[in-house]
Amino acid sequence: MYDTESTPTSNCFDVTIADHIAHIQMKRPEAFNSMTRDFWNELPKIVKDINDNSRARVIVITSTGKHFCAGMDLSVFSSGDGVTQGSVSDRETRGESFRLHVHHLQNTFTCLDEARIPVLVAVQGGCIGGAVDFISACDIRWASADAFFCIQEINIGMTADVGTFPRLCKLIPEGWVRELAYTGRRLTAAKAKEIGLVNEVFDTHEALVAHVMETAREIASKAPLAVTGSKVMINYARDHSIRDGLDYIATWQAGMFSPAHMAEAFRANAAKEPGNFPELLPLRNRM
Repeated sequence: MYDTESTPTSNCFDVTIADHIAHIQMKRPEAFNSMTRDFWNELPKIVKDINDNSRARVIVITSTGKHFCAGMDLSVFSSGDGVTQGSVSDRETRGESFRLHVHHLQNTFTCLDEARIPVLVAVQGGCIGGAVDFISACDIRWASADAFFCIQEINIGMTADVGTFPRLCKLIPEGWVRELAYTGRRLTAAKAKEIGLVNEVFDTHEALVAHVMETAREIASKAPLAVTGSKVMINYARDHSIRDGLDYIATWQAGMFSPAHMAEAFRANAAKEPGNFPELLPLRNRM
C-alpha cells in the first residue's frame, strides 16, 4: 500500500514518521473525512505496520478541514457489495456473514486499543457516528472549542456497533452514554471535557495540534518498554478486577523490570538530555 521505507501514503491518510512520532492525518476535508471503504482497509494496515515494525514510540491522529470525521460514508451502505447487501438468500447465513463483517470493522479501531504504543487524537469540528468509535479506541483525546460528538447511528435507525458502547462506558458516566445513544444529541467540547471524554479543550485547531504534538514528544522521550508496559497495565486493569491487575503487573515486572533502563533515565534526567533507550523489537509475524 505504501513504501514502508519512506513516508507512508494512502487514499485517506497522510502518514509521516519523525522523532519517534508517527503522525496519521486524515486528508479528505472536502468530504468531511467520511469513512469510505478505503478508510476501513487502510487504517489497520498503517497502524499494524507502525506497531509491528516498531517504527515509532507514539502515534498522533489528526484531521483536516472543518470536521474531524463525518462517520461512515454513505457509499459503503449503498454499494452493491456493501454491508446491507448479500448474494445469499438464506437469512441466517447472511446473519452469520454479517456478524463476521462487523468484527472486521471493529478491528479497524481495536488495532489502536491493542497497539503497543500510545495513540493520541486531536478532534476539531464534528466527530460523528463511527468517528466516536474511532476516538474511543485511542489512549488520550483532546478537542478544539468547536468540536462536538454525536452517536449518529440512532438518528439513522441503527445501533452503534463498531466499539462506541463497550469503550465509551469505560470513559464517561453511563448516564451520559445512554442520553447520547438514545437521543442522538450533540455533546459539546466543553461538556466532553467536563465529563472526562477529552482531557482539554483549545481555542483553535492549531493550538490543539501543537499541544498534542508536544505531549507526543514528551511521551517519545520516555523509555519505550516502560511506556508500553504502562499501556498494557492500564488496559488490563480496565478489563479485570483489582486483584487480577495486581497479579499481572507483578508477573510483568518479573520478566521486564529493567534496572538498566532506570539507570539511563536517572542519568538523562540529571544531564537534562534525552535518554538513549532500546527500541521495542519488531514483531516476529512469520517463521
